Amino acid sequence: MSGTLNKVMLIGHLGDDVKIHYFDDSNCVGRFPLATNETYTNKQTNEKVTNTEWHNVVVRNKAAEICEKYLKKGDRVYIEGRLKTRKWQDDKGNDRYSTEIICTDFTFLTAKNEQTQHSASATPTQASTASTPTEAKNAEDADDLPF
Repeated sequence: MSGTLNKVMLIGHLGDDVKIHYFDDSNCVGRFPLATNETYTNKQTNEKVTNTEWHNVVVRNKAAEICEKYLKKGDRVYIEGRLKTRKWQDDKGNDRYSTEIICTDFTFLTAKNEQTQHSASATPTQASTASTPTEAKNAEDADDLPF
C-alpha cells in the first residue's frame, strides 16, 4: 500500500462543556475533552480494572457552534476525525507538544431526554450527524433541534 491514513473514530463522554473561541473573520474553534474507557478483568486478582483515556477534540466553525449549543459535560458522542500534533512553547520557553483530534464528523449519542438528566448509563441512540458545513448549516437553520 503506497498511501497513508490518518483516521480516528471515538465514542466517549464529554469531560467538560465545549469551549469556543471566535476569530475576527467570523470563524471559530471549539474544544472539549473526551473520555474513553477500557475495562478488563485482571487475571491474577480477578478484579475489574477500568482505564480512562482523555482526548482533546477540536471542531471548527458551524460544527463548533452546534456542539457548543447541544453538547454538555457527560454527554455521549461519536467523533470521527484525524490526529494532529501541535508544537508550542510554554512560559519558560520549553517546547511542548499537544495531540488533538481534528473532528470531521460527529453524532450525538445522548438522547434529548437524557441530556437534561445527564445520565451516562442510558442506551445510546444515534441522533444527529453534521458531517459537512452544509449539513451543519441546514441543521442550525432548522427551528427544531438537529437530533
